[in-house]
Amino acid sequence: MSHTALRICPLCEATCGLVLTIDDNRVTGARGDRDDVFSAGFICPKGASFAELDNDPDRLMRPLVRRDGALVETTWEEAFQAAADGLSRVAGRQTAVYLGNPNAHTIAGALYAPLVIKALGTRYVFSASTLDQMPKQVAQGYLYGNAFAFTVPDIDRTDHLVIIGANPLVSNGSVATAADFGGKLKALRRRGGRLTVIDPSRTRTAELADCHLAPRPGTDAALLFAVVNVLFAEGLTAPDLGGIAEHVTGVEQVRALAADFPPTAVAPYCGITVDDIRDLARSIAAAPRCAVYGRIGTSTVEFGTLGSWLIDVINLLTGNLDRPGGAMFPLGPTAPAPREPKPGRGFSTGRWHSRVSGHPEVASEFPATALAEEIETPGEGQVRAMITVAGNPVLSAPDGHRLAAALDDIEFMLSIDPYLNETTRHAHVVLPPPPPSQSAHFDFALNNVAVRNNARYSPPVLPLADRPSEPEILSRIALLIMGAGLDADPTAVDQQVIAMTLGKAVADPQSAVSGRDVAELTAMLAGDTGYEKRLDMMLRLGAYGDGFGADPDGLNLDRLKAAPHGIDLGPLQPRIPAVLRTASGTVELAPDALVVDAQRLAAALDAVPSQFVLIGRRHLRSNNSWMHNMPALAGGSNRCTLQIHPDDAQMLGLGDTAVVKGPGGELIVPVEVTDTIRPGVVSIPHGWGHGQDGTRLEVAATQPGVNVNQLNDGSYLDPLSGTAVLNGLPVEVSPA
Repeated sequence: MSHTALRICPLCEATCGLVLTIDDNRVTGARGDRDDVFSAGFICPKGASFAELDNDPDRLMRPLVRRDGALVETTWEEAFQAAADGLSRVAGRQTAVYLGNPNAHTIAGALYAPLVIKALGTRYVFSASTLDQMPKQVAQGYLYGNAFAFTVPDIDRTDHLVIIGANPLVSNGSVATAADFGGKLKALRRRGGRLTVIDPSRTRTAELADCHLAPRPGTDAALLFAVVNVLFAEGLTAPDLGGIAEHVTGVEQVRALAADFPPTAVAPYCGITVDDIRDLARSIAAAPRCAVYGRIGTSTVEFGTLGSWLIDVINLLTGNLDRPGGAMFPLGPTAPAPREPKPGRGFSTGRWHSRVSGHPEVASEFPATALAEEIETPGEGQVRAMITVAGNPVLSAPDGHRLAAALDDIEFMLSIDPYLNETTRHAHVVLPPPPPSQSAHFDFALNNVAVRNNARYSPPVLPLADRPSEPEILSRIALLIMGAGLDADPTAVDQQVIAMTLGKAVADPQSAVSGRDVAELTAMLAGDTGYEKRLDMMLRLGAYGDGFGADPDGLNLDRLKAAPHGIDLGPLQPRIPAVLRTASGTVELAPDALVVDAQRLAAALDAVPSQFVLIGRRHLRSNNSWMHNMPALAGGSNRCTLQIHPDDAQMLGLGDTAVVKGPGGELIVPVEVTDTIRPGVVSIPHGWGHGQDGTRLEVAATQPGVNVNQLNDGSYLDPLSGTAVLNGLPVEVSPA
């Protein structure tokens, strides 16, 4: 019997609605959901391959336990027993946790992985954030007092979109959840708007632009500072900063800092002209509504936090921060209900430091590049146990060979992951979550960076096949760490969280449920599972919630389930000053840490550039290291090659392959000559290097590619965020 079911795609940040075809209890196809309130039928090749991913024969269906040096299948109870034995064996020793970016796409990653960390009480938390967006979080933390106060471009209403270091036509957007990003860019052009792309490569997005600037990689912050210089020098800042001047401090300090970055000094450093810089500044200021948006190309560089900060500085100075058509703050359905603005505690880093290199904590994490040294360096506090959740740092982080060797020596490693990949092959116990079709879906994280506010929920479309859900797996691990034993009821975790959350809410005089009875509110919660009850609670207490009956028209789980194509919550709305949590209660435009780092950037303007620098690139049919095992996604342009400009290839005498050397090692890579990339720049995509012994990724192993991060020894970081420098890395290139 064939039927269809609705599902939100969990494979990238676009969060598109899908219509799945199901035959004999098996997903056999996927198409876009035309009635989805957010994606309106858009689908990309990754979403179209949902059935292949769901039915991947390499996906682990049963848990694995290491016996006599080999990972073998076992029962769930035996696997949990092995996890309990391993955790008790290393009890009292330092345990590290690594979270991969798929955690941002799952209910389990959002609600239950933090409970495992809390149960451990560990400060050794690592994630893909310091390989990705942490500079943006740090910049926002300093500016707004909250590292999760993300600004996103209001694409649907802007007149000029400036994209720097991003290729959303291929990535589908990132830290700006926008289904059909390409369609939105074309709509911008149709309504007479302007698109400017700043990227050292002529990407698919750049080909659509009215203006494409190709600066030298890693110079984004200096370029943006020069734009700020022109805005002040030519009197292009907005009167009253677009109406928020009373909520801003530090403008004159920024003016003084920008004086060190005149276009005449910055242009040679960036490799573009003085006129390019001035025209960019003038075009941003002249647009009725403009949004500057930066992504991974501005984050994973030496001055990533400065660049991320300057993006919002420019948005603010031109009157485009917190206004329709500019850069705005989304308000997701589970975000706390708005309340009276008041100063907060502000943002800081370095509340504790790593043991070996003394890296400061940033947003409760250490740099991913510090993981190997914390495992391999003896002494008090040495990491001797490891838990990974949906992560593959051996491929994702610099110097994976070193990390792999360290993991081989660890006393106990537990992985919650559906694949035996380059990282989980080192584990002692692997607990695989069920396929997406057997899991519910709600975008707790990505709703908070959506370009239009919305709420959508997907219940499982297929029943669990005699296995625990991922929330249950993580709940049981948390209970084992807390000493509750194998027989502990995993629903106790949800009950405890609900009781604590509602207890705080009823004690809060500003809450919609102030003074009410916790037991009464708990009894009102809808849902068949613990995570559904928690979601219902968060919706009811959230910005659009019914307040447990206080607002009959408000949002709750029952209302959300009754709208299977989602609920449109409207366009983004201005939120300053309510969003601010700085100590002053203002947008603190010139925080001390960034003022100091600006001086480091000014000194770098005189640096002699390397002959070649390396950048990454994205593929439409790929998503980091975990989408290379799908036959439908393995063809086309999805190849691991070295892209190089024809002039450079001729100068070097390159043939079909090249040797690329970096601080961490060297690789032999197939050569792809293309004039889409700037001379002096080479590009290798991220996430490859498959085919290692002990993995179970048959399709990926046939086209393994090379691990570009092996060129990086991990010592090159953005100091403010601890983020690895993955773009603008100096390399040497020669014929193989």
